[in-house]
Amino acid sequence: MGQLMVKLAVPLQHYSDSVVNILAGRRKRKRSLDSSSSSDELKDNETQSPKKKKLLTTTQYIYQALFKEQKNSDIAVMALGKVWNLHKVYLCQSPYFYSMFNGSWKESCQDFVHIKILDERITLEALDAVFGSMYSDEIEIDPKAVISVLATATLFHLDGIIDKCAEVMIESINAETAINYYEAACQYGSVNVKKAAMVWLETNLLCIYPKEERLLRQISVELMTELITSPDLYVMQTEFSLYTLLRTWIYLRLHPLYDPSNPSATTSSTTNDDDRDKVTSSNSNAGDGASLADLIQAYFSNRSEKRSFLATLEGQQFVPAFQALRTQYLTNHHTDLKIVLNDNIIPKDWLHSHVLTHWNSILKVDHLPEEGPQNLDPDVFYKNCMRCGRILLEPGYQKWRWTGFNFGLDLVLVADSRLLSIRRHHRNEHERLLSLQTKRQFMIRTSVTSINSQRQPTFTQRTEVTSLSLEKNQEVTLMLMDTKLVHPLLISVNLLVVMPTSQQFKQHVFSNEEIVNATVPISEIGANCSADGDVTSLQRPVTPTNDITSGERMMTADDSAVCVVPPSPPNVPSLLIFPPTQRAASTTSTVSTASSVGSAVSVSSSASDFV
Repeated sequence: MGQLMVKLAVPLQHYSDSVVNILAGRRKRKRSLDSSSSSDELKDNETQSPKKKKLLTTTQYIYQALFKEQKNSDIAVMALGKVWNLHKVYLCQSPYFYSMFNGSWKESCQDFVHIKILDERITLEALDAVFGSMYSDEIEIDPKAVISVLATATLFHLDGIIDKCAEVMIESINAETAINYYEAACQYGSVNVKKAAMVWLETNLLCIYPKEERLLRQISVELMTELITSPDLYVMQTEFSLYTLLRTWIYLRLHPLYDPSNPSATTSSTTNDDDRDKVTSSNSNAGDGASLADLIQAYFSNRSEKRSFLATLEGQQFVPAFQALRTQYLTNHHTDLKIVLNDNIIPKDWLHSHVLTHWNSILKVDHLPEEGPQNLDPDVFYKNCMRCGRILLEPGYQKWRWTGFNFGLDLVLVADSRLLSIRRHHRNEHERLLSLQTKRQFMIRTSVTSINSQRQPTFTQRTEVTSLSLEKNQEVTLMLMDTKLVHPLLISVNLLVVMPTSQQFKQHVFSNEEIVNATVPISEIGANCSADGDVTSLQRPVTPTNDITSGERMMTADDSAVCVVPPSPPNVPSLLIFPPTQRAASTTSTVSTASSVGSAVSVSSSASDFV
């Protein structure tokens, strides 16, 4: 019995395996049938569904048939000698044409219109592009022709195209386009473009244009005046750098044909015979192969007139730019002052007033504790502050100062990682006139900007106007720089260390200043004053004899801007003479201060120094 079961067990297992295989095969066939039926249904659906084929759109058809081929035209428009056969229904998208065709104008019942184009910026290509945009939903604007398109769109009051032109202009502002974009924005009322162009010029004026004579010449007097007036101007390095830029700009404006590769062409650029002779003389004095800086120096130093350049007829047009210049900061360094005097561009009475107010400020700093600007109105601060700047090419620890006399304050800027700090440096090893006041007050504002490959500002971080009071060698943080600021960084500092004074004397430039200022040269200010403050004429020469036996120090060539007094009576200090009523103690303290001034004159003439 057991064997039977054993024998039966084998065939049962065999048949059971067969049944399983049969059932599995049926399921596979069923799945294959289902998949084939579903694929057939999908093919049927694909066959029955509509196909989308991209044909010529309505807009493209309208543009091609009605504008390009000019079919069914009902109005002919002529401008700049060309005729377009167009359609009133499309032209009426422009308020200009809508008023023409729907008002009481004679053109409303005519089929020919002649438009007189008075704007020289409007071209045939721009007219064609603007007319074509009325038949399409797009317009192609080349940055090289964007001003022409903007002018045409402004004529026809097409706000959509005006906005597109503004976008193209803002994206393509660079050294070549910034000036033209600004002028076009002013002419056609594009506020955003004007603002963007002004920001670009404020950021790059002293970085780019000193090396680009062709572009610098294009800056108008009005634009230059606005740039110099701006407190947001990035001045590299000090205000004197801006003065040298103005000097170059004047020369290039007066010589429109000057070519750096062919300086001899400068002579033919002048129309007046006397001016041509003067230019020829300056060129010969500068020598063959002279640089532009040599030509400029020779041009101004060889003028035959004794009065300042701004007082002359040809210089009057540049007066607004120099009135906007912070000329009070051109007398803070002996080398700068020497150059300014030699150029004789700025009126003497301006410089006289600056020297007098500077001396008054020095006396206040020395005698009045904590005398300094604090919490002034921002407009007053922006109008009178000194502007200085620097470029940081790479990250890392850096510190620097801007040279020049800052009324006893030696301020050092420190950039460390993302911290920007300022320190009142007060060490004995530096031979400069330093204030002994325990605390010194001043006001400051700092701006830091990142730029892209087109030198467009990508991110700017700016502090508020801050009033600080620093002790000796004290350091405070000005700014924690944002992570969006990427090198190279442009740093601009607005600084005011003494109370501002009135600049009303710069409102007028006297044409007869050679008579007004003939009696008192700049080097003689304060040299011989009576008790009531009147300045008397001096009989001694500007450069004294090298006689040091009488107590006078020997003058050098660099002392042309230093105040030198005549020999004093016996038993009286030789630097300053006080009235008999003055106390002896005052004499002693003043002598000490004046001797410090002598050491301060030896400061390096470079624009800024690393510490």
